[in-house]
Amino acid sequence: MLRRGAGTLILTIPNLISTMRLLGVGLFAWLAFARGESAAAGWLLLLIGWSDWIDGYLARRLNQVSELGKVLDPLADRLAIATAVIGGMFVDVIPLSLGIAIALREVLVGVGALFLAGHGRRIDVRPLGKLATFILYGAIPAFYVSHGTLLPSLFAGIAWSFGVVGLVLYWWVGVLYVGDARRAL
Repeated sequence: MLRRGAGTLILTIPNLISTMRLLGVGLFAWLAFARGESAAAGWLLLLIGWSDWIDGYLARRLNQVSELGKVLDPLADRLAIATAVIGGMFVDVIPLSLGIAIALREVLVGVGALFLAGHGRRIDVRPLGKLATFILYGAIPAFYVSHGTLLPSLFAGIAWSFGVVGLVLYWWVGVLYVGDARRAL
């Protein structure tokens, strides 16, 4: 069922998925930090990451792109990454060097987005940025899963490989966003 409020789609399948992703972040934090079940938390985080692609695909495919969805989707992304990275650094799941580099880039891009919004501007997400996020959504859960009992060294190798590639792309796209922001202003 779809409801329109002020001419905007509110209750949509993609918005429901984004809301479930937000709730999943809370469950992830409980598993990882309260229960100490890093591997289970990692698998859940991977599911949260995959559902990011699903809600975007369905929004376009079902013609259910909404202003609310444009807020919920990146909010779920940022909250999941921030929770996993910052929390993971505190419990020694995410390597400090990688975690700081990811968190610093997030803060810089976030401040830039707020600055642009304050000037009535915004820039579009780049496909390469989506790819970088997707790769990191593989690396970060793999670090958590590597703390479990199922092939820990395999998952550690995957985590580091994806982590380094994702981080390089993440920062490169951050540099490209600086140019986009200058043009937008």
